[in-house]
Amino acid sequence: MMSDLQALIASEFRNYQIARKGGDSAKAWAALERAHILSQTHLTWHLTSHWEMLKFAVAERDAKECIGQVTRLALAPLGSLTGRIPIGNTGRSNVSAFEPMPIPEDLRDVIGDGSR
Repeated sequence: MMSDLQALIASEFRNYQIARKGGDSAKAWAALERAHILSQTHLTWHLTSHWEMLKFAVAERDAKECIGQVTRLALAPLGSLTGRIPIGNTGRSNVSAFEPMPIPEDLRDVIGDGSR
């Protein structure tokens, strides 16, 4: 049975696919960012979110984002092992991989308020 968190992550990945197929890059990235925020505390899902971001960056021919995602794929397991996950971080290369960020209000009930 799928948890509420898993269902929300799956929903964001569906939103990403719909936006991507519709040619809406901004909405596609926003959905991937939300999937990342939701998945951060679960290593497999966290890695999946960065893998999807990397694939999209490749498709968009965004070298900076590709480098950022490869780096984050390497860092995510270390963050999980050390407990140093920057809660709320969107996972993109345009923000520090180490900076906690505010959790969108509509996601707080599912993952908490980020005040761990």
